[in-house]
Amino acid sequence: MKYIVALDQGTTSSRAVVFDEQANIVASRNIEFEQIYPHPGWVEHRPADILNSQIEALKDAVAKSGVDVRDIAAIGITNQRETTLLWERETGKPLCNAIVWQCRRTAPLVERLKRDGLGNMLRDRTGLVPDAYFSGTKLQWLLDSIPGTRVRAAKGELCFGTVDSFLAWNLTANHVHVTDATNAGRTMLYNIYEQKWDEALLRAMDIPPQVLPQVVDSSGVIGMLDKSILGREIPIAAMAGDQHAALFGQGCFAPGMCKNTYGTGCFVLMNTGKTPVKSMHNLITTVAWRIDGVPRYALEGSVFVGGAVVQWLRDEMGLVASAAETEPIAASVPDNGGVYFVPAFTGLGAPHWDMYSRGTIVGLTRGTGRAHIVRAALESIAYQSADVIAAMASDAGTPPQLLRVDGGASANDLLMQFQSDILNVRAVRPTVIETTAKGAAMLAGLATGVWTVADLNELGGIDREFTPAMDEAKRARLLTHWKRAVERARAWAEE
Repeated sequence: MKYIVALDQGTTSSRAVVFDEQANIVASRNIEFEQIYPHPGWVEHRPADILNSQIEALKDAVAKSGVDVRDIAAIGITNQRETTLLWERETGKPLCNAIVWQCRRTAPLVERLKRDGLGNMLRDRTGLVPDAYFSGTKLQWLLDSIPGTRVRAAKGELCFGTVDSFLAWNLTANHVHVTDATNAGRTMLYNIYEQKWDEALLRAMDIPPQVLPQVVDSSGVIGMLDKSILGREIPIAAMAGDQHAALFGQGCFAPGMCKNTYGTGCFVLMNTGKTPVKSMHNLITTVAWRIDGVPRYALEGSVFVGGAVVQWLRDEMGLVASAAETEPIAASVPDNGGVYFVPAFTGLGAPHWDMYSRGTIVGLTRGTGRAHIVRAALESIAYQSADVIAAMASDAGTPPQLLRVDGGASANDLLMQFQSDILNVRAVRPTVIETTAKGAAMLAGLATGVWTVADLNELGGIDREFTPAMDEAKRARLLTHWKRAVERARAWAEE
C-alpha cells in the first residue's frame, strides 16, 4: 500500500492529511494559528506560524496514521492563494509578515492602476479584475514600503512567493524557488494565455523580474522533502492553489462541471476546458490546473467571507461556542425574522468587486434574537454564493445542473439545504469533504504513478444530495431582500 500526504495550508489553519491508494483519509491533523489585524482592513500572518504549523501538522498526521514513512509515495501542497511573502534568498529569512489575501491596504495602488488606464490590459492578460485581493499590488506595496528592497530584489537577493512557493522553498532540501501556474495566475503579473510573467504589468507595478519564482506544472516533482523533517526524503510532487485543487479533487474534469468550496471564503469554479472564457459579469478567468505543460481553464467567483463569518460569531461576538453549534441554533427559529447579514468585512468579491463595502446587518427589530443573527450569518454564505453562480450561469449561457459542494461549512445540513433552495439546483456533498487536500493528493499521486488519469474518476463517493424544496415566490422575495441589504453595505468605507 502506498500513501500520499497532502499539505493544506489555509487562511486560519495548517492541515496535513494522509490518504491511502483509494483516496480514503487515514489520518489528519489541523493546527490553527493567529490572525493579525494591524489596522482596519489589514490582515497579516507571521511566516513562522505558517511554516511551523504546517511542519507540525505533517509530523503529527504521519505519526497518527501509523504509516511507515517508506510507504509515503509523494507529498502535495495546496494553499491559501494571493497571500504574499518576501524573504532573503541567501538566508530564507522573511523581511516582514505575510500580507494575507483578505488585506485591503493596497486598494489605493489598485485605484492608481485603473486611473492609469491599465484595467482592461490587466484583465485581458491575466483574466483577473483589478483588486487588492491579488498579489501584485501587495508585492508592490512591500517594495515601496521597506527601504532598499527594490534594489535588493533587482540584484536577485530576495524571493517573492505566495504560500505554495514559501513552503516549497522551506520544505525542499535544495530550496527551490517555484510556484505553479494556478498560483502564478493569481498575482496580476502572469499572462495566463501565454503562460509567462508579463513584462508590461511588471513595469506598471515596478517589480523586478529577478524576485519572481519559476512557474511549474501543478502535477510534477519539484524537489525532495528535507530529510530532517520526517527522516526520509520524499518527492514533493504537486502544487496548486486551494480552489484549483478542490476542483480537481471534486472530479470536475469536464467542461461545465461546477463546485463550491465553503472555507474561510466561498469559491465557485466552473471548468471551461482548454478554452479560457472571458466573463461579462465580473467573474475571473483562471488557470484550473496545468499538467504536462498544458493548461486547463475555469471561471471563478470568489466570496471573501464565507465560513469566516461563523468564526467571527464565535471569536469576536461570542454568540456561538463552536461552528457545529450554528446549525441547531439557526434551526431553532423558522426563518431569519427579516434579518439580513452582509459580511463584507474586507469588501465584496465577485460579482460586485467593491473594495469599500463593509459588514452590515439590517432588518433588526426588538424581537430579533441571537438565533436570527446566527441564521442570517449562515444564509449570507448561501446568498453570496448564489450571486456568483447567477453571474456564472449568464457567462456560460446555462445554469449548472448540479453543484458539487465541499469544505468545512458544507457539513452544515441547514446551510446546504438553503443553498439548494435559493439556487433551485441540486447540491451534492461527497463522502470526503476535504476535497482541497484530496485534489493535492490526486495531483501528487498522478505525478508519481500511484494513479493514472483513468483511476482518478474512481476515487470518491457521495455522502448526501440536497434537492430544492422552496417555492419560486419565496425564493424571489428572499433574493430581493438580500439585494437590498447588499446595496446598504456598498461603498461604506469610501473616503
